[in-house]
Amino acid sequence: MNNLTDRAALIRNRHRACRSTKPAFFLHENAIDEIKDRIGLVNKTFRDIAIVTGIESAWQTAFPQAKVVSDSEPLALGPLAHDLVIHALCLHWADDPVGQLIQARRALRPDGLFLCVLFGGETLHELRAAFAQAESDLYGGLSPRVAPMAEIRDLGGLMQRAGFALPVADSQATNVSYSSPLDLMRDLRAMGEGNALSDRLRTGPQRRLIHRASEIYQERFSTDQGRVLASFDMVFLTGWAPDASQPQPLRSGSASTRLAEALGSTETPLKD
Repeated sequence: MNNLTDRAALIRNRHRACRSTKPAFFLHENAIDEIKDRIGLVNKTFRDIAIVTGIESAWQTAFPQAKVVSDSEPLALGPLAHDLVIHALCLHWADDPVGQLIQARRALRPDGLFLCVLFGGETLHELRAAFAQAESDLYGGLSPRVAPMAEIRDLGGLMQRAGFALPVADSQATNVSYSSPLDLMRDLRAMGEGNALSDRLRTGPQRRLIHRASEIYQERFSTDQGRVLASFDMVFLTGWAPDASQPQPLRSGSASTRLAEALGSTETPLKD
């Protein structure tokens, strides 16, 4: 089976962004702030932290005491080695996201915390729509340009499949405006988020395609001030390594009060 991601291209894109004189890591900075806020809400001290990311420098600076590892397969995480694992803005590139979640859970000690931030399904919907329309107009077909990103309703199920207890998924919309669609494309390159799909066209987009996509983008997604909008759907996943000390669901049929009594309503029996 072909891999979704061209790993060599992804690494090349990331290295180019990190070497840039003007890297665009503001989404990582936003994610770091949010992750730190969420850790601060937990009444627990974490001493053995691991971070899985493709932009190691940004996260190592924010968590200097943490072990920072690449998101390559397999993850360089030992079993039961950590009490906190953070998966940082790279799960959307994984060929086997459930496998990476399972590896993260196995790296946690009982009652260890897992936090993940990734791009969700609404990310860059404007850019995808503009290129889809432009390619359809010019060539009568579409080519892979943006990595498929999971919907939040599916991610909670992935957490359960990976064996996490008390899984929670929530999202945070980050809307950014640019002077032009070309400025957005330059920023994506400076983020290390350029096209690294295995099935991408290797010749690169033609000038007239970029021009047509920019026209459509400007027509459909510009503000009253003439700037264009770009949406980044930041999804946060939280889960715990199972432990006997955690709240457990009640056994089916163990309730001592009828639902109708709790709601103060009249119970109407159904006909057989």
